[in-house]
Amino acid sequence: MSTHEDLLARHRAVMPSWLALYYEHPIALVGGQGCWVEDAGGRRYLDFFGGILTTMIGHNVPEVVAAIRDQAGRILHSSTLYLIEAQIELAERIAALSGIGDARVFFTTSGSEANETALLLATSKRRSNQVIALKGSYHGRSYATMGVTGNRSWSASGFSPLTVSYVQSGYRYRSPFAGLDDDAFVDACVADLRMVIDTTTSGDVACMIAEPIQGVGGFTIPPDGMFGRFREVLAERGILFVSDEVQSGWGRTGEHFWGIGAHGFVPDAMSFAKGLGNGVGIAGVVAGAELMDAVGANSISTFGGNPLAARAALATLDYVERHDLQTNAKVVGARLRDGIERVAGGHECVGEVRARGLMVGVELVRPGTTEPDPGAATAVLEGARRAGLLIGKGGLYGNVLRIAPPLTLTGAEADDGVGRIEEAFAGLP
Repeated sequence: MSTHEDLLARHRAVMPSWLALYYEHPIALVGGQGCWVEDAGGRRYLDFFGGILTTMIGHNVPEVVAAIRDQAGRILHSSTLYLIEAQIELAERIAALSGIGDARVFFTTSGSEANETALLLATSKRRSNQVIALKGSYHGRSYATMGVTGNRSWSASGFSPLTVSYVQSGYRYRSPFAGLDDDAFVDACVADLRMVIDTTTSGDVACMIAEPIQGVGGFTIPPDGMFGRFREVLAERGILFVSDEVQSGWGRTGEHFWGIGAHGFVPDAMSFAKGLGNGVGIAGVVAGAELMDAVGANSISTFGGNPLAARAALATLDYVERHDLQTNAKVVGARLRDGIERVAGGHECVGEVRARGLMVGVELVRPGTTEPDPGAATAVLEGARRAGLLIGKGGLYGNVLRIAPPLTLTGAEADDGVGRIEEAFAGLP
């Protein structure tokens, strides 16, 4: 097996310079079991990032492995030009879970492609290329999704097929509305939305696209009901609402199966991806039939919802429901949050801890200020790896620790992880 040093040299020789790698000395993960992984050097880690929230029920889950092996021995691919029974069954399940009336499902291979499709549906239906997005958002690396990403660190081009206006997100800590209580904050955000529509658009807007909890943005969590208030404003003007559930879906928030559930309404469309295949590439959009059928041309999905991915997704969804992992996310997530808040309380560099279910963001600042400290976040990320724990990093300024273990995390593993996070913070200068 190649060493990490050899792999890094080969990577740099053939991969783009802009392809981000974690750690001063990057590692290759070669095996895993449950919430644990092993690198190419034989070191074991507790995995609190899950391949960016993707190995949602843990590594090497027997039921998922068996489904993949069985399907691989039958047929891997046919394209959507042919009927795919597993794809149809999965679409039926997702349509029912969505709460959207007369729902239809279109499968893709990534969250970027899913959001691209959702934007296509909304702009086709409304005959408008105007879109409202949130400040601090991230929706993918494709052309249109970069255009609606409100985080310049992840938007490589100022060109876009869309005309985009940005409004205040649920991020309060460093916003113009910092210090307001929930009701006042929501009122201010609604007023901002009305003003943006009235001043930066023609009024004929296709949709708003929003992450119920911003992922790359640093797990920013709006007050419950905020997007419901937004929806009231949008509905006055016939503007559609697209919920980007790529990171907040499948019960991860604990309180609701979809992140948008905290806001008291069913959106016009939802995009999904990440954890559904537990590592096998599958994503898609669910929307009502009228919206889904707004595309006035033929189309297919060569790889989206292929037999292998659909079987993996069905096995994953079965596991989530059979083991009530939504409840586990709520219960163990609260335990994890409490432990992290205890650790954070001993360090002035922690500006805020945000958590909902098994999504925890820790914002690091220069002590005594709200000034972001990305260097401290990098130091804790490195320290956690040395302590045998893998976590993520994000936020507009790269100063937020992102902690999102598999939904199968046990209480003992949560406590173990908190101990390793404490060790990482202890290493700060």
